[in-house]
Amino acid sequence: MSHAHSHTGSGSRITRGTFEFGKTYVVRPKGKHQATIIWLHGLGDNGLSSSQLLESLPLPNIKWICPTAPTRPVAILGGFPCTAWFDVGELSEDGPDDWEGLDASAIHIANLLSTEPADVKVAIGGFSMGAAIALYSATCFAIGRYGNGIPYPVNLRTVVGLSGWLPGSRSLRNKIEVSHEARRRATSLPILLCHGISDDVILYKYGEKSAQSLCSAGFRYVAFKSYDGLGHYTIPREMDEVCTWLSSKLGLEGSS
Repeated sequence: MSHAHSHTGSGSRITRGTFEFGKTYVVRPKGKHQATIIWLHGLGDNGLSSSQLLESLPLPNIKWICPTAPTRPVAILGGFPCTAWFDVGELSEDGPDDWEGLDASAIHIANLLSTEPADVKVAIGGFSMGAAIALYSATCFAIGRYGNGIPYPVNLRTVVGLSGWLPGSRSLRNKIEVSHEARRRATSLPILLCHGISDDVILYKYGEKSAQSLCSAGFRYVAFKSYDGLGHYTIPREMDEVCTWLSSKLGLEGSS
């Protein structure tokens, strides 16, 4: 079940080069709709493959929204165009941050969530570069605005990042420390990070460092799970952990 996205919002207007977001795929809840989660794919992938992974999970109360990133030239690939949530020259948190690209994707994602019913809890998760945008969205939620100053409109209940990293980590602590409200929101947001120790694409140390950066910036509710022998992919045991986390943090009924 899929439909073309209709919520580019202001996301495409704030970038110097306008990149069209691809198709958005939706997995409808099989039971009572209690939560909506945006799930974000990795570099070069698309929302369809995310939706196929998610529809098999035992979470009948969740509606999954799986957008597709814009196709853009990517520096790490020598300028080769592929689907990417932002431009990246180095797959780590040490590289320069593409603030315009990060904001454009975070705005697009929040716009997709902003039309959900008021009684439905909302969350964001993702894999690899998708996890990076999920974590960037978590920081925008805590600070209360995007990097460009536009207010962040969504009340996130949890964030999940698999095999990813935290963009903008160097300046994060300063942005949160200056505001009582930002500190309160950071303290209240549960974040699950999972990373394979054998990951040779986004090294394990970057996942670990991301968790440390979040904690030192005031995110008190960060769980970091490591997996022996796991490379840059997901495994059923990891997805079981994600299901347990989401059921608990979103207070879902009837999940097993």
